[in-house]
Amino acid sequence: MNLDVVVRGGWVVDGTGAPPFRADVGIVDGRVAILGDLGPAARDEVPGTPGEIGAATVIDASGRYVLPGLIDCHAHGDAAVFEPEIQLAALRQGVTTFVLGQDGLSFAPTTTRAGFDYASRYFAAVNGELPGIDGPTGVSELLAAYDRATALNTAYLLPHGTIRFDVMGAAERRADAGELRVMRERVERGLSEGAVGLSSGLEYAPGRYADAAELACLCEPLGGLPYVTHMRGYGAAAVTGMAEATEIGVRSGAPVHISHYHGPARTLLPLLDDARRRDVDLSFDTYPYLRGSTILAMVLLPPWVPAADPDRAISVLRAEPERLAREWEGFAGLWERITLSHAPGFEWAEGLTLPDAATRHGTDPAEFCRTLLIETRLEAGCVAARPDEGPEGEESVRAILRDPGHTGGSDGIYVGGHPHPRGFGAFARYLGRHVRELGDLTWEQAAVHLASHPARRFRLPERGLLRRGQVADLIVVDPLRVADTATYENPRSLAVGIDDVLVSGVPVLAGGEPTGATPGRALRPS
Repeated sequence: MNLDVVVRGGWVVDGTGAPPFRADVGIVDGRVAILGDLGPAARDEVPGTPGEIGAATVIDASGRYVLPGLIDCHAHGDAAVFEPEIQLAALRQGVTTFVLGQDGLSFAPTTTRAGFDYASRYFAAVNGELPGIDGPTGVSELLAAYDRATALNTAYLLPHGTIRFDVMGAAERRADAGELRVMRERVERGLSEGAVGLSSGLEYAPGRYADAAELACLCEPLGGLPYVTHMRGYGAAAVTGMAEATEIGVRSGAPVHISHYHGPARTLLPLLDDARRRDVDLSFDTYPYLRGSTILAMVLLPPWVPAADPDRAISVLRAEPERLAREWEGFAGLWERITLSHAPGFEWAEGLTLPDAATRHGTDPAEFCRTLLIETRLEAGCVAARPDEGPEGEESVRAILRDPGHTGGSDGIYVGGHPHPRGFGAFARYLGRHVRELGDLTWEQAAVHLASHPARRFRLPERGLLRRGQVADLIVVDPLRVADTATYENPRSLAVGIDDVLVSGVPVLAGGEPTGATPGRALRPS
């Protein structure tokens, strides 16, 4: 019997929660064909003779763990996934699948030029510029663009904010019955074309103008797929955000998945229990850092600036410098917590705090920010230290990730010269720091939290487990060496300790280097 690939001599952590066990993994036609002791014939890097087992490619996993490929449940790689650098950054962390369409804001479905331009411009500092598509597009077309074009698999959430803007424009009000009917039709069509759920971004425009009734109506067609939400409040405000998310889950019957759940564990963990007591099927993702990252406009602009319409917003910023200055008078403590990650035309300021950038610009932080937002047409991104983590912040991260509803999500943003390091290190940090060093999760628990639980949540049954018949997305991990190296000062540094990765049975990372293969599939739920 000839195999395409054998991963020999490793300790398999299969994603079921079972302890690691010693086994060879034999792969044929992209799937796991054999899981067990293949004997000495399979250890030759040539096809076996008749009656024996051999393999064209042999990967020596001695002393290493073999896990199912990890699933990043919250990645802003909607455009960046096509970039070889970003693929490498993910693979070096063991990530083989990105879940895209996050925070209610992405490129499809759009039917109007205005809708596509909004989706491309408002979140440009997060999603980047989508190559190859320059106009209104549907979910099926977007998935076709991803399919076999990258080393990574992709799954796509329907973005509520994009759908809303495409139907209602920048309207700062509830949807009427006709608008709601059209939006629901868009959701139903997107699901039929392969989306894995619906996402919302309730601190961004226009998602912030939707109420729970609108969102529950749009969640009703999900049929067991999740409603994935950037809530209306986090940290101390998570009580409000979780109450709304719970209401939407109860009213619609949809599973609920909370994006980048962060804040004090003493507040957040009881909120999870409250939702579960109301029979909400609840999960969430986190990233293991104490700073966040987003668009600067969301952090700074008051509600009276029409951020969903960049042209109008810029006009207001030009016309109202005094009013803005008054709004920002109390921001003295905020300026120092913000570092610019992306500032087109002001690249010299990327990596600087706002006070430092303002000093170099020869002005104060408020006037510098007004100028920056105008000149970049709101396309500026930032990394921000959160004020409400408190001294127990690290302990909160540890307590929250131990919850059985937890999954991993980097919230990786890859745009700009100085992004948050989480896109380049979150999953390696989970394995190196929180599994090996701190023992917050065992290896078998990590495979569940980071692979099999996400696969179940987004109904991707052929991924997330390492067993016979499964698609062979797998990673080989050195448990003594795996670690993140990306820092706030050097955020694009690659992780170490994962040198061999297969996607659909094809080596995409070998000896720590990309092979150039692009077997990644656009995954659809089943």
